[in-house]
Amino acid sequence: MKRDDTLWKSILEEIFDDFLFFFFPDADKLFDLTKGFEYLDKELEQLFPPEQNEYATRYVDKLVKVFTLTGSEQWILIHIEIQGYNDKHFAQRMFTYFYRIFDKYNKPITAFAIFTEENKQFKPNVFEQEFLGTRLRYEFNIYKVIDQSEEELSKSNNPFAQVILTVLAAIKSKGLEEEEVFNIKLELTQRLLSKNIPKNKIRAIMNFLRYYIHFENPEMNLKFDKEIDEITQNKKTMGIEEFLLDRAEKKGIEKGRIEVVKSLLKNTDFDDDRIASLIGISLESVKKIKSEI
Repeated sequence: MKRDDTLWKSILEEIFDDFLFFFFPDADKLFDLTKGFEYLDKELEQLFPPEQNEYATRYVDKLVKVFTLTGSEQWILIHIEIQGYNDKHFAQRMFTYFYRIFDKYNKPITAFAIFTEENKQFKPNVFEQEFLGTRLRYEFNIYKVIDQSEEELSKSNNPFAQVILTVLAAIKSKGLEEEEVFNIKLELTQRLLSKNIPKNKIRAIMNFLRYYIHFENPEMNLKFDKEIDEITQNKKTMGIEEFLLDRAEKKGIEKGRIEVVKSLLKNTDFDDDRIASLIGISLESVKKIKSEI
């Protein structure tokens, strides 16, 4: 869950302008995109301290300050539900976000809930309360990934559509053999590289794709990397050079981790589980390194 949190927070900041155009095709007539955006994560955390309970429902929350063409400040709240089960209090939670943010900043707010789980029936979009003649109704925008058309998303040149395609593929690949997941991931990559997307955004989406759809077997990651190398050997694609450089940096980090594991195995009496926990790698990886030494 923490991995997905980080991936979502990162990709939203990398391509937030595309997020706006995805939901508002005339975004350039609504917002002053030249002024950029301000991400108010710290302010949001002050209003909603993170849960200490590791089993609590997890969300990705982004509060973004944008500017309209009139020069006024507005707020866009993006609330992404990434837990795989129904939350009967979700709509109330959205309302709680709304009134706390409005109370603190007194700014107009539009809110989005993007559902990335697989239950097609879970689509809360309104919170209502009524008592003795007093009535409250709060509605917010929702986007259900599993309901989207893969064909329509594939036609889009909007980078955010490629992100949604990745999430949709991750949902549909649950329960499949890793070889099938590999083919899905490779097809997404080829489709992405065929789009006319700026290189910095290709790099961001490639990283999202690589880690959002992950393999249990580390060797499949190596196979995927090799396939990417072959695809790009004779094809000059904008942005892929940066992706490969980023991957090379991560390989260097991974090599350092291996050396630390070897040192712990040789010089301490820590068991495999503890070493895996300390270094942040899988137990199988520790056992593999152990067998090699």
